[in-house]
Amino acid sequence: MPATRTARDRARAELTTEIKEEARRQLGEAGGGGLSLRAVARELGMVSSALYRYFPSRDHLLTALIIDAYDAIGAAAEAADDHRLPPRQRWVDIWTATRAWARAHPHEYALIYGSPIPGYRAPQDTVMPAARVAMALVHVIRSAPVDPPPSGHPLPAELHDQAARLLPALGVELTPELVTRLLITWTQLFGLISFELNGQYVGSVDPSDAFFAYTTALMADFVGLGSELANPPASGDSFSD
Repeated sequence: MPATRTARDRARAELTTEIKEEARRQLGEAGGGGLSLRAVARELGMVSSALYRYFPSRDHLLTALIIDAYDAIGAAAEAADDHRLPPRQRWVDIWTATRAWARAHPHEYALIYGSPIPGYRAPQDTVMPAARVAMALVHVIRSAPVDPPPSGHPLPAELHDQAARLLPALGVELTPELVTRLLITWTQLFGLISFELNGQYVGSVDPSDAFFAYTTALMADFVGLGSELANPPASGDSFSD
């Protein structure tokens, strides 16, 4: 009996993978809004009722694809982060790897950072996977002292409170000012990638390799990772990984 259950579990896992692979192929043709369980079942030679045992609705399948995409781009960012390197280089490597994954998987990237899908509301299950790239950057910031924020632009009270409320979720000791700078750079990263993949740089900075590299360096400056930061702090520092 245990062997039978194991074989059944393997078969279910393999078919689940096939369903998601076909769904990803259809993303490239119709986008998330055009994804259809019936079309997926038809391409796999299944009846719709059989596919519903794996994914009860289109939204369940979309959620699985969204979580997979967030986990994949997050894993790419994390794999690029070599903790032995200076913090500024780690920052550059994470940005570069995130862009590389998006360029290699444009349809999956569009699923998570493109236009909202009509009628779909992402469940709470997507929140943690969605935070993986941002948290990789947070870990870099925690590994080194950072330059103070630019003077002359104090946070408005509302923004200060919003950033402060994020801190328990991040689980790190950062100031609201630094959290805000991180949010700005995180937004810049995905704005750059989205502009590139959607052809918004055509006629200006296309190809955008040099522009991306230059912005990556500017955002490292902006978040406080000065070029002089050659080594991470000694172990025992309150900001160490």
